[in-house]
Amino acid sequence: MKLFLRISLTLALVLTLGPPLLTTANAQQQDDDAFAEVLSRYGSLNVQRNGAAVDTELAQRMYRRGNTYSNLERYEEAIAEYRKAVAADPGFTEALRNLANTYYYLERYDEAKPFLARFVALQEGEGTTAGLIAAVSTLGELERNEGNYDVSVVYDLKAIELDPGNDSQVHIMANMYLNNDHPGYAIRIYEKAIEVMPGNAFYYRTLGRIHEQNAELDRALARYEQAAEADPDSSFYEDLVESTRARLQR
Repeated sequence: MKLFLRISLTLALVLTLGPPLLTTANAQQQDDDAFAEVLSRYGSLNVQRNGAAVDTELAQRMYRRGNTYSNLERYEEAIAEYRKAVAADPGFTEALRNLANTYYYLERYDEAKPFLARFVALQEGEGTTAGLIAAVSTLGELERNEGNYDVSVVYDLKAIELDPGNDSQVHIMANMYLNNDHPGYAIRIYEKAIEVMPGNAFYYRTLGRIHEQNAELDRALARYEQAAEADPDSSFYEDLVESTRARLQR
């Protein structure tokens, strides 16, 4: 079965253009609560892998049949078998993932999302895996592409937390929000990125640019100063600090 997922309700936080008022611990708790809330929209997520009603042998058999159909590109039949596998064992993560992948590949995104959410719910607490990162990133991408920004930003914040070294996804997410007139969400994305990768001077610089574009020059200066501190060998950031200070003194 090919992995088609790319490693790629409302937000509980108040996303303002200013610096966050919450402590890091409180902000993280609110991020976690918001993430749990968007997942819970699909319901039936707290399934168990054990119990009298679970038939793991049948689930495995249906799963293997689904893989066979998928390899033959008989996707509707694959879907039917994966759904039977999930019915036999609601906590069968491999079947959930392949079912979601198949819907995603067929561009049936609304059908993919509930199974991605269930997969994520089952993976939480099991450690960070490539599958978990892919599922959360994909949920964020799908919601962003549909313009559901108050939901997508929650997934995006979680994706950054799960995959802190992936700076390219940060810029993709933030640019989407900026291009669609949601600078507050873009700021929250960069703030989360700084939280998990505080040494990235470019994040501070980009945040400063957003504040500057919103005529918040004092806040922009603070971010430029942080960029200069993060990369003291860069004359670019030093010059940016000096030119911004000069503008504020006019």
